[in-house]
Amino acid sequence: ERLTELRKSGKAVFINLSADWCITCLVNERMAMGDAFYKALEDNHITYLKGDWTHKDPQITQLLNQYNRNGVPLYLVFPKGLGQAEILPQLLTKTSLIEALDRAN
Repeated sequence: ERLTELRKSGKAVFINLSADWCITCLVNERMAMGDAFYKALEDNHITYLKGDWTHKDPQITQLLNQYNRNGVPLYLVFPKGLGQAEILPQLLTKTSLIEALDRAN
């Protein structure tokens, strides 16, 4: 619901779909999503949404299916306006993540 609301208003959005048991998710959050990541979100006026799939939430499952994924992590960057989401790789680097956020604005 929140994503739909933000997209209808043309806001840029970063979605992080993860789970507590997902090692790749935890590594990405520790290695790529540091201070520079949060500063890039702020500088580019991007709303951050995190979906926790630890207990297989049906709404998150639906979003995963929409992007042809059967598990986490899934990172989506929706640009400002009404453009399509950019699907980021499952293994993130600081540089590639910040570049994707810059493209969304």
